[in-house]
Amino acid sequence: MANLYNVADSNIRRTYFLITIFLILVILFGLLISYALDSIIILFIAVIYAIGSVIASYWWSDKIILNMFNAKEIQKKDNPELFRLVENLCITAGLPMPKIYILNEKQPNAFATGRNPDNSVIAFTTGLLEKLERTELEGVIAHELSHIKNRDILIGSVVVVLVAVIAVLARIYIRTSFWSSRGRGRGNEIFLLLGIIAAILLPFIATIIRLAISRKREFLADASAALLTRYPEGLANALEKISKDSNPMKQAHEQTASHLFISSPLKGQEKVTWFNKLFMTHPPVKERIAALQGQK
Repeated sequence: MANLYNVADSNIRRTYFLITIFLILVILFGLLISYALDSIIILFIAVIYAIGSVIASYWWSDKIILNMFNAKEIQKKDNPELFRLVENLCITAGLPMPKIYILNEKQPNAFATGRNPDNSVIAFTTGLLEKLERTELEGVIAHELSHIKNRDILIGSVVVVLVAVIAVLARIYIRTSFWSSRGRGRGNEIFLLLGIIAAILLPFIATIIRLAISRKREFLADASAALLTRYPEGLANALEKISKDSNPMKQAHEQTASHLFISSPLKGQEKVTWFNKLFMTHPPVKERIAALQGQK
């Protein structure tokens, strides 16, 4: 189990390193734009707009997501065994009991949402509950509880704020740079050109960093789940079953589903190359299983 502690610590360090790089990029880009356009007000407006919109999304995201997938809340009397598993793992993890929702989908999958541990939800598909063994289901529950305990929804929201700030700044700069009064003279032309290049490239770079953070948090949730259950093979077997299941998810689409579930619900779109791996919200399942089995 010591190896799993090392994996968890490593992914925490890498996550905060990536967030630090992200913050530096936002600050430098904001300063460049403020100088090039001779207006610090634009920077403040962009930051306030981005933060406001993402905070609103963060506050109500659980309701939006659950309605999107037509998830239905269940009570303990509806599935006593599932509630016992969740309750026992919550006690071990020191977490309050989340609400339990069910998605009527044949594909085995699950996700967690909610703005904090006291307002959290775990949703399971009917396919997951039908196809997994007890130890495998415990692994999945522990993974989702780890997302809640590790505050991954909050971290994800912070990262989305940073991406939104960069995107808003880039749009403002590109639309106003050609009319800027400071676009004269050799020195200012250089700053104008640098700003345009940054405005084009930084949203792309920001997306790459956001997805890298997402992948690190998935590795961390896997390691935390293994430490919680003390049985890494349970989650490893569950991930293998989920990835091999060919049932499509009726309501899954890339913009809302890929980052949400324990494994990508977009079946047939998970082929890995060195390039498209940069755009994956989750690490490849083989890498996750190898990490759980201590092969990395």
